[in-house]
Amino acid sequence: MSQPVNAAAYLTTPSSPLAVKPAPYTPARSNELVIKTHAIALNWFDVVVQHMSSNVTPWLKHPFIPGSDVAGEVVEVGSSVTRFKPGDRVLGHAAGTDKRSNRACEGAFQSYVVLQQDLTSKIPNSLEYERACMVPLTLSTAACGLYLPDLLNLTHPASFSLSQTPPPQSSSPHPEPTDKPFTEKPILLIWGAATTVGTSALQLALASNYTVYTTSSPASYPLLRALGATKTFDYASPTAVPDIIAAMRGKPSAGALAIGPASTQKCIPIVAASTGRKFIAQASVPTPDSMPPKGFAMAKFIAKYLWFSVSTKLSCLVNGVGVKFIWGSDVVGCELGKMVYAGFLEGALERGEFVVRPEARVVGEGLEALDAALDVVRQGGLRAEKIVVKI
Repeated sequence: MSQPVNAAAYLTTPSSPLAVKPAPYTPARSNELVIKTHAIALNWFDVVVQHMSSNVTPWLKHPFIPGSDVAGEVVEVGSSVTRFKPGDRVLGHAAGTDKRSNRACEGAFQSYVVLQQDLTSKIPNSLEYERACMVPLTLSTAACGLYLPDLLNLTHPASFSLSQTPPPQSSSPHPEPTDKPFTEKPILLIWGAATTVGTSALQLALASNYTVYTTSSPASYPLLRALGATKTFDYASPTAVPDIIAAMRGKPSAGALAIGPASTQKCIPIVAASTGRKFIAQASVPTPDSMPPKGFAMAKFIAKYLWFSVSTKLSCLVNGVGVKFIWGSDVVGCELGKMVYAGFLEGALERGEFVVRPEARVVGEGLEALDAALDVVRQGGLRAEKIVVKI
């Protein structure tokens, strides 16, 4: 039987528009599957890769196929794949831009994508491809921040079976409490919880039996409360930090997940004043004022980033707080991917226990629409929604 005819949106040179052209169809290896793409979601990371790949992902050699978020129908499975069969509807974290994969066939921006079995979940018929494709990279990022041993190292949901490293002792940069044990559930603070990473982290943390406090704009309070947040705070309020410190006083802390501009700086005094896990998983860093940054704009961005990095580390050191940036593709080559996509997400979607939020905004159809969709993201078009292209 002849192989399907593939096409892909290639990034041929730095900052160039995507070029749609024929691409090889790559059969699945033993632990992989191939899907026919039905929808692709766009992330700020995709914009960064398009315009700053030499700085952020220097291992990628042009031309390459970018993209991380994809949903579609299985057309082929490898010899060791047992969870999937042709015809299954799935979502997957396409790992082609990660250094551990670095394969064009695993980039999401193409008609037929190779996915790793451990980074793929079946989706129910009730979940449209356009919504399903929003999940992968944000879920991976949330899971890495919450569960990796060198980040927040939270207890896993009961469905997880991943071996877990005990949290560091008090000699670490993020010490544990030394007073008597608490009898109530620890509180995780998610700053910027109405984002796609934030809503994923909120639902994972609740499945892990943590209490969750969140910040967002007041317009998102109903969503976060419906998802299970115990308390919500207005991140723009001048009293947000002291209000959260007061609300957490005397209660056990599990640390904080910081999402959005200035989120890490806001979380430092809160975590420092808490009793418990004094650690921040950092999901956001400063971004350039324009993309791609050139000349003075690049110099300004570098200066801003260096100031942020140095000042954050110094503030954390002074306050006895640990901090580390989350790299969402660290699920690649790690047991965590299997635990999240097979052990948690698939069943949670089937039971209706995982809600895909915020909303999807479909901006075009076909691989040719991806370049314009990236421009929408670059111009700030994913504030309260996820940009999606139907294929």
